Amino acid sequence: GADQVFVYDKPELARFAIEPYTNVFEDHILKNKPSSILVGATTVGRQLAPRVAARMHTGLTADCTILKMDENTDLNQIRPAFGGNIMAHIKTPNHRPQMATVRYKIMNAPERKEEADGEVVVCEVAPERLESHVEVLDIVKKPKEESIENADVLVVAGRGVKSEQDLAMLEELADMLHGQLACTRPLVEAGLMPAKKQIGLSGRTVRPKLIITCGVSGAVQFTAGMDHSDQIVAINTDPQAPIFQTANYCVVGDLYDVIPPLMEKIRAQKGA
Repeated sequence: GADQVFVYDKPELARFAIEPYTNVFEDHILKNKPSSILVGATTVGRQLAPRVAARMHTGLTADCTILKMDENTDLNQIRPAFGGNIMAHIKTPNHRPQMATVRYKIMNAPERKEEADGEVVVCEVAPERLESHVEVLDIVKKPKEESIENADVLVVAGRGVKSEQDLAMLEELADMLHGQLACTRPLVEAGLMPAKKQIGLSGRTVRPKLIITCGVSGAVQFTAGMDHSDQIVAINTDPQAPIFQTANYCVVGDLYDVIPPLMEKIRAQKGA
């Protein structure tokens, strides 16, 4: 559905290098003068966007969760701030381009079109702008691993989960549902789970078909990373827990009163 796709197709750009990528980005901005630029908050995007913003003497809002465009082309950039206690509303009225990074799965993907109707614009850039002062000596491939961002089902352990025995039970539930176990920040800080399994502003943004939170209070930092999930089931002993404001299904109760009977029902259904 894009109207135009601008392509810089050069051998020097085959792999990410900060200097030539920044130069190419700057070249595109100077030639086309866009009003607003959105960059994915990926490992590459988080390096590239600040450098381009500094080069263009403009502002950059990181990790936006809501974006709205005014009629005068001012971009309303909204993101949690001060540990998620407030939603910061940011504008860049006096400089262009306006720049923001956006996290993975924060927004709905557009419907796929079967017929291509956009225009591909092949761009040229001066050869000296593709030079880099960094020489890559070697590239070591990481072994493939399952990421919680791509899981259809997630079981999340929160602060209410106190022991490895609790985690083992939740992991078994996740396996039964062909999903993955994830967690909130306190479990990472306690050394019970790795950081790559953490959901939230300081972790990963997820959008599964089903997410079951266990002992999760529901702080803004956490819910900002999962509130676009299709179905949210929350289990917590505190009936006033903020997570219940986000959840589709709310269960007030202890994990050991709720999870084992649930697992028994799943086993019975699978047996049938």
